[in-house]
Amino acid sequence: MLFQQLSQSPVFRGISPEEMETLLLGAQYKIKKYSKGDMVAFREDRCENLMIVMKGSVKGEMLDPSGKSIKIEDIMAPYPIASAFLFGQRNQFPVNVTANEDVEIFSLAKESVVDLFQRNRTFLINYLNSISNRSQFLANKLMFLNFKTIKGKLANYILKLAAPDKEQVTLPKSQSEMAQFFGVTRPSFARSLKEMEQEGLIETHRREIKILNRQQLIKLLQQ
Repeated sequence: MLFQQLSQSPVFRGISPEEMETLLLGAQYKIKKYSKGDMVAFREDRCENLMIVMKGSVKGEMLDPSGKSIKIEDIMAPYPIASAFLFGQRNQFPVNVTANEDVEIFSLAKESVVDLFQRNRTFLINYLNSISNRSQFLANKLMFLNFKTIKGKLANYILKLAAPDKEQVTLPKSQSEMAQFFGVTRPSFARSLKEMEQEGLIETHRREIKILNRQQLIKLLQQ
């Protein structure tokens, strides 16, 4: 079961369960279990193992200067945690990692990761792709957090979902989840959404959003 699950993770994609079993012979790994609300890792803890969520999900959070918690992302099984921070001069967790529910995490020692790089080209390429994707995600997140107003964040989010050719989009999260993602309260998020509708920028129906004035949304990005 373990090797079957691992073969579905992005970093091991293309490697069969049978190959996984052979690759991990003699490797230093273990399975760790956490209950809902447990802290899996603290920000600035040393990142010394490749950690992959095998069951459940965890969330990465940061604290802003006021002490408010900002959720960066949820990480579901079978995705890795902070794979981009396993190497480098400052290989520390960039965020606090907390269990959203009961979770199981596969933990592979850094030395074994390096050994697998040398022995399996597919794993090496998958890993490089994984950390490149993570770097792109973090760059986009930093740009998103740079917007000073909730409306600016909302406009950016909606326009990215819409791309150049769509006039209607569906929010992938509930208002509560979106508010947490934006690092604001739910009432503040709902109020901003309502104001944008009253100003004729968008039309909303539950999670469905229709763009009415794209140019004005673009202007909000500059505020």
